[in-house]
Amino acid sequence: MKLYGYWRSSAAYRVRIALAFKQLSFESVSVHLVKDGGQQHQADYKALNPAELVPTLQDGDLTLNQSLAMLEYIEEQYPEPALLPADVSKKAVIRAMALDIACDIHPLNNLRVLQYLTQTLQLTEQQKIDWIHHWLQTGFQALEQRLATTSGEYCFGNELTLADVCLVPQVYNALRFQLDMTPYPIIQSIYQHCNQLTAFQSAAPEQQADAQ
Repeated sequence: MKLYGYWRSSAAYRVRIALAFKQLSFESVSVHLVKDGGQQHQADYKALNPAELVPTLQDGDLTLNQSLAMLEYIEEQYPEPALLPADVSKKAVIRAMALDIACDIHPLNNLRVLQYLTQTLQLTEQQKIDWIHHWLQTGFQALEQRLATTSGEYCFGNELTLADVCLVPQVYNALRFQLDMTPYPIIQSIYQHCNQLTAFQSAAPEQQADAQ
């Protein structure tokens, strides 16, 4: 198995956590998002992933883009230990939380969006930070409210799930942009519990070979 990613990519971080949790061996291939004008735009990588985004996962003859599709594939192909419960209703709730993060929060502070804001629309650095904080706060407020009814040590009770795998990289990103996390005590508690686990520690951005 081969994972093309970037050390600080939230989407690649999610996949690394899942692979580590399931103790799956994989080759990590760095695609530097800033160096050389962005290696994700180079022809060889574009041929692999026309969206010019990371991560890309290869497992045998299968090549996948989209981190949530990768997480679902990993869960079905390598089901133990599980990241989703057997119960259909519970599974749907967990998937919804994961999608809240991956589809509604993360894309609005993704690198290509931020580059468009500053390079094309000529926003100042402070305006960019205001944008990031606004959308993080909007997403985290709703998520904190949902977690008040579902959480234990983790997003869904006391079992690690796909929702936690998505949450931790997003909180890491928020802390990187110095968002005040005080209004989100449940999110903070889950983040702390997850980061006590070896899988999360080994998948952390600073532990990657291309970390700079």
